[in-house]
Formats: sequence, structure tokens, C-alpha cells
Amino acid sequence: MQSSSNPPPCPPAPAPSWIADPAELAGRLAYGPCRIGIDTEFIRERTYWPQLALVQIAHERDGGQEVLLVDTLAPGMAEALAPILADRSILKVMHSPSEDLVAFRHTCGVVPRPLFDTQLAAALAGIGGGMGYQRLVEQLTGVALAKGETRSDWLRRPLSPAQLEYAADDVRHLFEMHDVLEGMLGELGRGEWLEADAERVADMAEDSALERWPHLSMRSAGFLDLDAQRRLLRLLRWRDAHARDSDRPRTWILDNELAVAIARQPPADRDALQAQLEAHPKAPRKLGDAIWRALQEAADDESAVPDAGAAEKRDKNRLRQLQTAVATRSAELGLPDGVLASRRHLEHLMDRGEWPDALAGWRRELLEPVLAPLLTEAGAPPPPVDG
Repeated sequence: MQSSSNPPPCPPAPAPSWIADPAELAGRLAYGPCRIGIDTEFIRERTYWPQLALVQIAHERDGGQEVLLVDTLAPGMAEALAPILADRSILKVMHSPSEDLVAFRHTCGVVPRPLFDTQLAAALAGIGGGMGYQRLVEQLTGVALAKGETRSDWLRRPLSPAQLEYAADDVRHLFEMHDVLEGMLGELGRGEWLEADAERVADMAEDSALERWPHLSMRSAGFLDLDAQRRLLRLLRWRDAHARDSDRPRTWILDNELAVAIARQPPADRDALQAQLEAHPKAPRKLGDAIWRALQEAADDESAVPDAGAAEKRDKNRLRQLQTAVATRSAELGLPDGVLASRRHLEHLMDRGEWPDALAGWRRELLEPVLAPLLTEAGAPPPPVDG
């Protein structure tokens, strides 16, 4: 007989259902669930866009939970998924879904809404910032999940039993976590914070525009003068557009190191550029004409290019004051470091004199009273007021 001090083991979870027929997917969810748990498996090693290989959907019916493993390689499956993802009467419970949303937009033509992001919810509830799914599951439910299939080939068929079980586990605990986190956020009065953050994440996935200032994310760009930064900007904008159109990774089109080298010491003519490409082992030699054109064509907004070297000129003492103010406000609210505002957001605020989109809404309402005095000290220009 089992000791009363040891609870009986939990019954095994029901086996997931493999769905390779679009009509079956529609039939399983025809009753109109009020919420579904979603995760995806995708591959992005050789492409610009994530290749959606599998969609896991948890739903509740007749007092139980069922997990559907949806084969997105099956003909017509993307079209069958689209109306489910677009249905705003169904809450989509997901964990850190930003890349999943991009995969859905590219494959199904729709970004799921409304969202409940369990990672964001955990941060706003004060549990921890940026927590992984497995860690959060264990903290909230006590269940320790296996980690064995994180780097699987999800495009192969058939998938192994271990892959199927791993994939199902990624959605099995979303509802339980949703219920706990929703309750915590309700008690704290932060449900609207999560809704706003989740909408912003979905908006970012919906936005198909390329990054406006891609050079800012490259540390080496900060060591270039402004003219060289403008040349680098032209190359990176061309590269990103070409990578997207050809569905290839950015660095396959033009390596970062080579782009910086060309921008730093621009070739005198087309032949000199080709010689530079021929001398570089990762150079796209066949794209010489396109690279030369990109290098010569100035953009209309180049006069507004932000200086990637601003970090060297930044008032570091002022930045520390801003960080301290944010840390103090975060502690008062019981929020993990980085949730209210990251260093990068504060640098944006200092360098450009404007509030970044990531600090809009409830974050700005909380931070502006404590940051505005620091930003206006010693003659620093105040950030402009929206509207």
C-alpha cells in the first residue's frame, strides 16, 4: 500500500492526436472553444522566413483537454488554420510567441489575436522576467518537463514518438498557467498591462516593414564615421530586402564583416568592388552589380541617420541616474529588472529625445514623472509630448 505521505502519481496525459486533414482540424474545433493553447515548431537555419513545420493546439471539451498536433506540411492546412487564428472570440494562450507569430503571418497570412503570453504575464506578476516555458511550468505546476528534442528536425516525416511527446508537452500546461497568472494579474490590477503588451507584440509581428536603421544593431558600426555609417545603412537595407525577397538568411546575402569593410573604405569603381568581393571567402560575387548600385544610391532619409557611435558621446552618469530611477520604480511595483524599461530603451530616450514605442502606454505613465526631471537637467532637451 502506498504511504499516505506520498501522493499517488498523476495519471498519464492522453496521447496527442495527429491531424493531417484540414477538414478534421475544422471539425475538432467546430464547437467554438473560448480559448486554445498554441505553440509551433519551425526551422529557420537556411531561410529568411521561419518554415512552419508543426502547430500544437490544446483545447478543452467535455471536461477534458485534448492536444492536436497539426501537420502544417499537409496541403490546405495553412488555409484551415487561418480562420481559427483570426477568430477574436478565441483567446490564444502562448508562451513568448513573437517568432511563432511571424511564422503564422508568413505561412497562414494572419497573426493570432487576442493573445495571453504566459512569459509576459509571469513578468508582470512579479514572478520573473524572460522565464522559459519549462522553468515556468515547473514553478507554477511542479511538473518537470523533458528537454530532449529542442534541436530536432521538425520537417521530417514521420516524427518520432519522442518528438510528438515533446511537442505535446509544449501546450499541455498552458491553461493551468493561464488560470494562475490571470488570477495574479487580476489581484494586482495589471490585466490591462498584459493586454496592451500582447497587442504590441502582435502588432510588431504584423508589421512587414524592414528595420529602418539596421546599422544600430551592429557594434562595429559605432566605430565608423557618419559617412561610412550611411554607406553601411545602404548596404544593410539592400541586403535585408534581398534576403526577404529571396527567402535566404541575411548573412548568406552579405556578411556583416564584409559590409562594414566596404562601408569603411568604399571601392573607387565597380571593378574595385568586384576585386574586393573576389578576395573575401564569404562574398556574394554574383551580386556585385546589385551591391554597387546599393552603395551609390543615397536614401531620402539619410540626413536623419542616428549615429551608431552615440554611446561614446553619451552622458554615462545621466544614464546611470535613469537606470537607478527605473530600478527604484520597478522595486516599488515588484517587477523584475528590465520589464519596465531596458537599458536600450533608456539609451534611445537619451540619444533621440523621444519615447520609444516599447515605453508607450502604461510604462510611460509610470516612468515619465520620475524620468522627465532627469532628462531635463543641465539643459538636456525634454522628450517631445505625443500628439
